[in-house]
Amino acid sequence: MKHIDTSSLKVTQTIQLHKIPTFIDVATSEKKKEKKLQKIREKLSSLQDKMYAHNKYGVLICLQGMDTAGKDSLIREVFKEFNARGVVVHSFKTPNSTELEHDYLWRHYLALPEKGKFSVFNRTHYENVLVTRVHPNYILNENIPGIETVEDITSAFWDNRFESINAFEKHIATNGIIVLKFYLHLSKEEQRQRLLRRLETEKHNWKFSPGDLKERELWDAYQNCYEDAINRTSKEYAPWYVVPADNKETCRYLVAKIILETLQQYTDIKEPELEDEVKENIKMYHDKLASEK
Repeated sequence: MKHIDTSSLKVTQTIQLHKIPTFIDVATSEKKKEKKLQKIREKLSSLQDKMYAHNKYGVLICLQGMDTAGKDSLIREVFKEFNARGVVVHSFKTPNSTELEHDYLWRHYLALPEKGKFSVFNRTHYENVLVTRVHPNYILNENIPGIETVEDITSAFWDNRFESINAFEKHIATNGIIVLKFYLHLSKEEQRQRLLRRLETEKHNWKFSPGDLKERELWDAYQNCYEDAINRTSKEYAPWYVVPADNKETCRYLVAKIILETLQQYTDIKEPELEDEVKENIKMYHDKLASEK
């Protein structure tokens, strides 16, 4: 299997999405990719157990991408070996009436991971500078002082929102949450093919919505907003990775690899040592249990 330097996918300077490939050839079969992913899954599961015992860090995985980019199946395949209590997936949809009574980051704060656990945001707080930027009329539902019409939503409004997002991520990173953000980079043609498969395969018909086609017509607007958001918010404490997503198996493998490689850098993550008294008496405790009848 071709070696992929995952650091090349990390956004460390200004990018242009149209210049980044949506497909990467790893020169191996789907079966071999699955085997590689399986090994990474097992290592991640073991590491999560260790992180739970260590009780210092939480991990926040943020997934963004156009419709059909493969977020749901990636979550299923990458985290399937985890202890079910070690990972929580949050799929953020249109804010409900309770959420709209708070600022736009409120519901995301509530979903942050506990120490020793993973939270996966399937669509994230970035929807507030993506969907709302393409459809600024949605901002009016937030009932923000001084924002009465779409015309009130100036470039300064978006500047402030990006500053808030950066501050939010820096704050949680400083307090022990490891933040990794992935943009699943899908081509427009591959999206077309995946939407067609939803229509042609009866068991997948339920996934299709006419709204998918309306949003597809806004492809360029979304690409511009994604590019701007990624460039403004990829920081060392909360980096973005642009992962080619035209091949789902390769995309899953690369995301899992990046997560594992990042966590392996935290060499302080270890199981807590037993107290000296317990250590000294392990044999006694063992003999006592072994002798019970």
